[in-house]
Amino acid sequence: MARGLDHIVHAVRDLDAAVAAYRRLGFTVGARNRHPWGTHNHIVQMPGCFIELLTLAKPEKLGDDGFSKLFGAFNGDFIARGDGLSMLILESQNARDDEAALRAAGFAASEAMRFDREGRRPDGSAVKVAFSLAFAEDRHAPDIRFAVCQQHYPENFWNPTFQKHDNGVTGVAAVVMVADTPSRHRDFLMAFTGASAARADGEGFTIELPRGAIELTTPAGFARRYGTNAPDCAGGARLAAIRFVGGGPASGSQAVRGAVLVFENR
Repeated sequence: MARGLDHIVHAVRDLDAAVAAYRRLGFTVGARNRHPWGTHNHIVQMPGCFIELLTLAKPEKLGDDGFSKLFGAFNGDFIARGDGLSMLILESQNARDDEAALRAAGFAASEAMRFDREGRRPDGSAVKVAFSLAFAEDRHAPDIRFAVCQQHYPENFWNPTFQKHDNGVTGVAAVVMVADTPSRHRDFLMAFTGASAARADGEGFTIELPRGAIELTTPAGFARRYGTNAPDCAGGARLAAIRFVGGGPASGSQAVRGAVLVFENR
């Protein structure tokens, strides 16, 4: 079964500045959350998918556990090279089963790992949220961390109040990746997504998912389509853009903290 988009991590040095930038674009941004391994985040929710604005605020809290290494340290290293989109996470109904599938395909990077934290409702009341993640690895894309995420208390996490944005955005249409040789990443992405087909579209391909899509194109193709340069992918594929549907400040692209946000009024 194919896995839909769950969330995209936008890793930044200055978390407050990133929050302010998203709010200026008309997004509703949630409160600051703190992870035990030192990362802090703010959530921008849409139905079934969210953007995680994230920084490594307390590197001294990094430990030897899997989340410290695969999530905290990875994002800390990423931010040291510059802001941008660092992680792509797909939804999972059972993280352990998805880990087994990724392992069988030769792309697993970890066992399924769970963490729990306290969340807040719009009225400020506390709720419990918990997630299990299994990380995957594309050896040709060391600047992207991939994972699947199972939510154990989705009723406590997803909230329509947080999904209403002044800019009218109602969802994520696609995550856009760039690579010098898109075909090199096809086998991994097919295993990672669980999709049965990819649609060739000129300089790359698109994988349609139950929620959203993954588009992979060349840097030249990206520049022609979005009118701006792609991130440097000399070291492998990179996450370059998020395409939103349902509104935005105007149709077109906005560069925000090392990422391109694309608004399509339709």
